[in-house]
Amino acid sequence: RGVCHCTRSSRLFFFSLTNPPLFIMPKVKSGVENINAQLKLVVSSGRYVLGSKQALRALRAGAAKMVLISNNCPPLKKSEVEYYAMLSKTRVHHYSGNNSALGTACGKFFHVSVMVIMDAGDSDILGK
Repeated sequence: RGVCHCTRSSRLFFFSLTNPPLFIMPKVKSGVENINAQLKLVVSSGRYVLGSKQALRALRAGAAKMVLISNNCPPLKKSEVEYYAMLSKTRVHHYSGNNSALGTACGKFFHVSVMVIMDAGDSDILGK
């Protein structure tokens, strides 16, 4: 009761008479997919450095615009990078993936714990 079985071109469709049919909304990219797409644009058209030593060098020079830190970055390294970023008034984004995922998002075949963006290029990652 409440379910109608309709046949149409040898297919069987089930829908409930009590609940209206749901409309499929267009898929919206999640935050991780969006940041990964923006990182690809930065790597292809912008300026960036990978690694904690180069990140600290860029932060001390004042060239950094944004710092990305993976979620499994060692705590001492993480606090050091955050401290220098606070001194240079640079945005810090805690990347939700681990260092392997951050390296893959950058298009590299190695692990990346810290990434500094100095020029976004065609990406609008700094505008957010």
